[in-house]
Amino acid sequence: MLGTALLDWAIVTLAFGSTVVGSYVGYQAYRGFRRNRSRPMQFLAVGLFLLTAVSFVLAFVGSVLLRQGLLPLVYDRPLTLVTRAIQFLGVLFIAYSLHQRP
Repeated sequence: MLGTALLDWAIVTLAFGSTVVGSYVGYQAYRGFRRNRSRPMQFLAVGLFLLTAVSFVLAFVGSVLLRQGLLPLVYDRPLTLVTRAIQFLGVLFIAYSLHQRP
């Protein structure tokens, strides 16, 4: 029982840490875009924000709402689908940024 709770806290902590660090990197990419007007940096910033911050917040808030019963369980799979779609869109933005010329 204690091991499961500790594992859950470790998972949430690592997901939150990934979100914070990913948002920081996205912010730095945004600063690079603002400073140099670089389109690749703009796409990189958007992709990182979608991949880390937006998808984590959506998944975390959705799971809390589902666990608390504020959101019916029928929305579990659609919420997962939307989260994965946002992650996929973030990766597409990052991939596109790597193929753009400054």
